[in-house]
Amino acid sequence: MYYQLVARDIIPNNLQEYKRAAAIINDAKLAGLVDWDMLEDRTRSFIRRSRWTSPTSIIDACAEQYHQDMWIGQSRRVFVIVEKEALVGVLERVCHRYDTPLLAARGYPSSTVLREFAIDDVLPAMREGQSGLVLHLGDHDPSGIDMTRDLVERLRMFGGHTFDLKRIALNIQQVEELKPPENPAKSTDSRFSAYLREFGESSWELDALPPQYLDELVSTHIEAVIDQGAWNINQRIIREARKKIEKASWYVAAGCPDYEDPDQE
Repeated sequence: MYYQLVARDIIPNNLQEYKRAAAIINDAKLAGLVDWDMLEDRTRSFIRRSRWTSPTSIIDACAEQYHQDMWIGQSRRVFVIVEKEALVGVLERVCHRYDTPLLAARGYPSSTVLREFAIDDVLPAMREGQSGLVLHLGDHDPSGIDMTRDLVERLRMFGGHTFDLKRIALNIQQVEELKPPENPAKSTDSRFSAYLREFGESSWELDALPPQYLDELVSTHIEAVIDQGAWNINQRIIREARKKIEKASWYVAAGCPDYEDPDQE
């Protein structure tokens, strides 16, 4: 929310205004002026065991949640990597819609994470005759730009050359078009000199782009590689499977025959 306020030129972009905005938002929630459910804190939550009210309730939940791999029959598989965890809430919906794995890298992801990604996703896709496409979104600053290069190099080390990586945001063309708020690039960053030569002293945050823009951006790049015919087949398979599970729920609700009860034989 802070970067959206900055992007709309409502407040200046500095630490004092950030703290002030956070305090105002908290007071507004406590006063009932802002809906608590409009904002999400993904950093702290209870871990709870799942509970059910009846046997049919868990079967109904299974029917609603049942899913199969939508990328079967496609020539490519798409994955999304975003630099900041704060944007997971924005991108999670579109990635869920297209059955696309989403990784919040939190800066430079560890080699362990990238190796597991290659083993669990990139290499299995290759064995199925598919190539991978990684969509990368990061800040336009010395480290954020360099992260794209780093991802390409390390993923090729673990997964070979069976994938493409495309940086879809934040790019200088988007900066010129959308004019997000400007920050001074960190001169203490070891990548600052190379960045300065190409882009100058300014940097821009990915968070400043409108959420709807990011949703549509990711959606457009995913849809561009989807074979709609194969996609429709997988959707039909899932619908039919859910109907079978719903039938099982109805059967349980109606009272399953007790095969050990001689009166029901």
